[in-house]
Amino acid sequence: MSTLLDSSKQLQVWLAAPENEHLEFKEARNRYDFEELVKYCVALANEGGGKLILGVTDRHPRKIVGTKEFANPERTKAALMERLHLRIEIQELHPQEGRVLIFHVPSRPVGVPVHYRGAYFMRAGDSLVPMMPDVLKRIMEESEPDVSAELHPKASLSDLDPEAVIRFRKLWQQKSGNGRIEKLSTEQLLIDAELMEKGKLTYAALILLGTHHALGRYLGQAEVIFEYRSSEVTGPAQQRTEYRMGFFLFYDELWQQINLRNDAQHVQNRFVMREIRTFNERAVREAILNAVSHRDYRMSGSIFVRQFPHKLEVVSPGGLPSGIDPRNILWRQAPRNRRLAEIFVKCGLVERAGQGMNRMFEEHIREGKLLPDFRGTDAHWVSLTLWGEVQEPQFFRFFEELDPTVV
Repeated sequence: MSTLLDSSKQLQVWLAAPENEHLEFKEARNRYDFEELVKYCVALANEGGGKLILGVTDRHPRKIVGTKEFANPERTKAALMERLHLRIEIQELHPQEGRVLIFHVPSRPVGVPVHYRGAYFMRAGDSLVPMMPDVLKRIMEESEPDVSAELHPKASLSDLDPEAVIRFRKLWQQKSGNGRIEKLSTEQLLIDAELMEKGKLTYAALILLGTHHALGRYLGQAEVIFEYRSSEVTGPAQQRTEYRMGFFLFYDELWQQINLRNDAQHVQNRFVMREIRTFNERAVREAILNAVSHRDYRMSGSIFVRQFPHKLEVVSPGGLPSGIDPRNILWRQAPRNRRLAEIFVKCGLVERAGQGMNRMFEEHIREGKLLPDFRGTDAHWVSLTLWGEVQEPQFFRFFEELDPTVV
């Protein structure tokens, strides 16, 4: 087997490597508890696989001390298989210094964390600890289905709002330049857009085109709630509007609500006074589109858009998609609801999937505002804040002088 390299050279490479979530050393000269072995194999599998090496000191400079434990590797291998249902290969080496056992632990299946007697283990430095809930959730979400592409068992064409269909048709035709779209029947339009299959509507069709009654009946969480608050003081909002209807029915209206209190700020650029709106339309629209296309529709919460005089918060259920965090969100893509994201691309609402976050950051940099941030985001909610006040006017002046058309 190619992964089982009976090579002293390979062993020396491992001995020189730092111990990490994929590589663990134990002396185990005379005894090593089998239960502990099982738990370490669980942790390594949950971290993506790795090696557990017995008969070696775990501190640098590492030395081979030999191990007498697990004299029958095949029996140990069978016992591990029985408990974990993982095929863990055991490599036995015999350098001059003593016997070394190498357990080659495979990665867990995608979306399936490995447990032992109901406990999910992970590494924390030199120790094993129960897996944190947010880590466990991210693993389970790796194989989560695209809910927006699933077929609703009961919804029908009568559950779609005709005006929402008209708006969708118009946007798609304008973006594609395909005159044929105007002449398609509603059913064929939905089939061509992959919003209808086998005579049934997808959840994406309901989210984008559904009537108020249909969403209340089938998908009440597909709702965006707008609030205006003049301060951070808790209590009722000065304005609250609930949008439980197809997204194409209220997308523009939601921006208009925000724009009613969108104050202007002024930046002097040489002899000209320039105006910067507190809330950049492109950034705000991208934030809302991201929330709608990436939220978890299996959760019951609504999307909240909260406007304050100098900031806008967009809070959506479900946490960030698996593999995404605030540090890599600009270059790593993992759409949770791909069917929704594809429709937004078809309609020209976004340039292409995965570019919305870049657009938000670019707009804020151009206008000299604080970058969008995700403070308050956890395993269950994404909280995005767009800051409205101009902090660095020189950025605005710089970009305007480069190209006045992009500011």
